[in-house]
Amino acid sequence: MLARRTLGRIASQPKALVAAPTNARNMATLREIELRLKSVRNIEKITKSMKMIASTKMNKAQRAMQAGKEYGLANSELFQHATAEDAGKRTLFIVVSSDKGLCGGIHSSVTKATRRVFQEEGKVAEDSPIMVIGDKSKAQLARLLPNNLVMSFNQIGRDIPTFADAAGVADLILTSGVKYDKIAIVYNKFVSAISYESAIVEVETEELLKESPGFKAYEMEDDVTKDLSEFSLANAIYAALVEAHACEQSARRNAMDNASKNASDMINRLTLQYNRGRQAAITNELVDIITGASAL
Repeated sequence: MLARRTLGRIASQPKALVAAPTNARNMATLREIELRLKSVRNIEKITKSMKMIASTKMNKAQRAMQAGKEYGLANSELFQHATAEDAGKRTLFIVVSSDKGLCGGIHSSVTKATRRVFQEEGKVAEDSPIMVIGDKSKAQLARLLPNNLVMSFNQIGRDIPTFADAAGVADLILTSGVKYDKIAIVYNKFVSAISYESAIVEVETEELLKESPGFKAYEMEDDVTKDLSEFSLANAIYAALVEAHACEQSARRNAMDNASKNASDMINRLTLQYNRGRQAAITNELVDIITGASAL
């Protein structure tokens, strides 16, 4: 009697696992595609807006770069007439990047250029110090050359760099107490609106200026050479900052343009997939209706 009651209760219970109808599965898939389509459309709007902002900033950065290049040309002309004879191998590398991302490989470009110099045997001393402007390249160099990184600067170049920014960086470098024989600035050189390349420019220190034949020919006070070396370093940093900023805005514009194109292609693929799924769901419903009518 007890066994019959137990079997009766088990038989009366509903089945726990029931296969979902095909239409329900199709609707769930369509819902997922629709949500993803909405998400990609929102991303496309963001990337298009960022592209427009980067285009506006790029025009301003290019105008500032043309003005800042005059500082670099003045430095080049000075160092051509004040060539150092015997400079040591302990080089201070000033790597110019920024704090912001979403601009392609602009930061890894200067990081790789710095690493290549250290990999060339006998070119620089292994303990040559590195100072970085910008958090992005700092994070990369902290992994690659952690023992050489001695100082970093941030919050510079959020807008168009100014000479005051460069002068502040130069002052901190000269008063840091770091020992070096010469200075090399690693930055991105602006080639065109769609391309750039890493470059290294050397800056003469106060000791090298004093020992150069061009300066030895004249009699001058020590303060003159010291002030000139400080001003030359600030000039070189400013020229590198404005050119690197123009490269960054150009790279960000190109990156956002590519992201917008990829989002558009994804929207087209998802739309096609959604329409095919919707058409298949409608076809299955019509088949069910026709089959039911035929059975009647």
